[in-house]
Amino acid sequence: MTDAPEVPPARKAKRAHSRAEFEATVADIEAQVRATNARIEAQVRATNAKIEERTGRNLVAAVVIGIVFGAAFLFSLIVIKEIFMAFAAVLLVFVTLELATALRTAGRNVPRVASAIAAAVMVPAAFYSGEAQWLHGGGQWIVGLGGMLFVTLWRIAEQVAPSRRTTSRALGLDILGGLFIQAYAVFLGSFTAELTGEPDGQLWTLALLIVVISTDTGAYASGLLLGRHKMAPRISPKKTWEGFAGSILAALIAGVLVALFLIHVPVWVGLIFGIALALTATLGDLTESLIKRDLGIKDISNWLPGHGGFLDRLDSVLPSAAVAFALYLLFHGAR
Repeated sequence: MTDAPEVPPARKAKRAHSRAEFEATVADIEAQVRATNARIEAQVRATNAKIEERTGRNLVAAVVIGIVFGAAFLFSLIVIKEIFMAFAAVLLVFVTLELATALRTAGRNVPRVASAIAAAVMVPAAFYSGEAQWLHGGGQWIVGLGGMLFVTLWRIAEQVAPSRRTTSRALGLDILGGLFIQAYAVFLGSFTAELTGEPDGQLWTLALLIVVISTDTGAYASGLLLGRHKMAPRISPKKTWEGFAGSILAALIAGVLVALFLIHVPVWVGLIFGIALALTATLGDLTESLIKRDLGIKDISNWLPGHGGFLDRLDSVLPSAAVAFALYLLFHGAR
């Protein structure tokens, strides 16, 4: 067996040089890819930062949370009404806990446990209010007033504990804070449950959510693209008149669509439905902004990434639910 011919030194050097050139080329390509990825990531972060600076929210997180909540609401309304009732009860409990905790930044000691209990009881009372004939549909109001009394007596009873004892003026302000939570968050929010409990009410609740979401989306998109003139800079610095115009347009379109394909009422009713909810949704948004401004906080809580807290997502729904229920009573069955 003969030995393999020895490779000349010149050829060895040429092969080594070619391999070094290849490895250098690969390394250069990898460096360019890494640099390109870094530039893209930096551009994405910069774009998200600009959007967050202008709108006050993380867009990606906001979209994901919005899709999850939308799917949950849709499932509960389409499948079984009682699922929505349970879902609404959980949300209102979280909202009351958020508000009670937020009010403590202003020195108000609102009983959180009592507020949450009142909220949990309020939702089924509103949902089954129409079925309680002996109450003549007034179960929601009776339980609402009872919840206010319950929270008030709870706070007064806390005065027995030396650690909770305070001045008469501070006690009065604590009681007012508890009443505010029950009236603003719990009572207004319970109209979604009362509306859902009515015949075909789940369709009207779904229409309510579609219009309110369209309103918020229209305001968000038009404000982001065209917003120049501040609407209420001392209350909500990021809200613009251009965004408000976009919300009205989106609400009118959504109102007509839900009128034709969901709640089956005339187009003119859909226009009323859309414009009314656009106004109440804007009012709800400004109301919550005013609360946060007075408390000196950016968000009610940070429980929902990209949204702040539950109230930050439901602020437009609260007053809109009461108006939607009134419109249901007026126009349900209209042809």
